[in-house]
Order: sequence, then C-alpha cells, then structure tokens
Amino acid sequence: MRKKLAKRNGERATFRATFERFGIKRGWMGDERTVLLKDICDAGGAIVSDHLWFNFTKAFALLNLQPGDGVQFDARVKEYVKGYFGRRDDVFDKPAEVDYKLSHPTKVMKVAK
Repeated sequence: MRKKLAKRNGERATFRATFERFGIKRGWMGDERTVLLKDICDAGGAIVSDHLWFNFTKAFALLNLQPGDGVQFDARVKEYVKGYFGRRDDVFDKPAEVDYKLSHPTKVMKVAK
C-alpha cells in the first residue's frame, strides 16, 4: 500500500516524476497503451510512490517522452481495490486489498529533472 498517498486521499495536488517506459494493458475493447512513471514526488520533493502506471492519454502523447524525461502534472489521489476477482480455481488466490493511485492527470508537461 502507498501509505504516503493514503494520507492525502481525495486531495488534488501537483506531482513530479521520471518517465520510465511505455506498456500495454488488456482492455475489454483491445490493448491499451500505458505510461510508467517512477519516483513520484509531491511539490515539496517528498517521494509519495516508487512507481505508478497511467493510461496513455493525449496529454502524454503530446510530450514525445523518452526514458529519463522529467514530467510534472496535477492529479487527484484516489483509493482503489486491487486483487483477483475471477472464479478460476487454478489462479493463486490473492485477497483484495485497498491501495491508492493518482487519477485524472492534467497540466502534464516535461520539466528538467
């Protein structure tokens, strides 16, 4: 669990991070591109998460990101439930748990690291 984000649940703030790489997730309408950001810091420079995945939105697409680029954005801290919710018996049971993410990034821009 991301304990530093948990303390800020529901708050909208400015964050900085380092772009690591693109990825793909399986969506119900096909594959969707994602963005991996690492070392996410708040405006004061305190690390709030070691990494987070985001959807590859138009705002990220406009930046032409390369690994190592600094990124700044505004986002809201939100709670979500993670774990396996299917019915397959051959999948290792991982109980559902609450974690925290940054949601709805806006004002996304490249910055110096």
